[in-house]
Amino acid sequence: MGIPAFAVPSSGKTRAEHDAEMIGLLREHEVDLVCLAGYMRIVTPEFVRAFPERILNIHPSLLPAFPGLDAQQQALDYGAKVAGCTVHFVDEAVDHGVIVLQRTVEVKDGDTVESLSERILEQEHLAYLRPLRGAEW
Repeated sequence: MGIPAFAVPSSGKTRAEHDAEMIGLLREHEVDLVCLAGYMRIVTPEFVRAFPERILNIHPSLLPAFPGLDAQQQALDYGAKVAGCTVHFVDEAVDHGVIVLQRTVEVKDGDTVESLSERILEQEHLAYLRPLRGAEW
């Protein structure tokens, strides 16, 4: 599709070194919006400040409930009747920031982490595209 793609390995680098390299590459290519999906790394405050209110993330829970890892297991352990996903702007806290939209998924009797995760992932695919359509950054 003619979209440049780059891999920036993090192995052997500190988080700050890796994020500085990412900031440089993103600025070099005049990126207006950073979209995290499956990134699974906490970005540094410097990264957040480099792209204020321009970093989107998606998380498999209805934030502020169940931040961090294993959100689906957290929901099941808590006994939640509704789960889902959240698209939000990233700030300096983990899985925190202004919520753009949320989509819900019923937690069914007998759900496993796998079955619940599968239904949430379907909603994540729909939810993450919505704020990008027609967005002017």
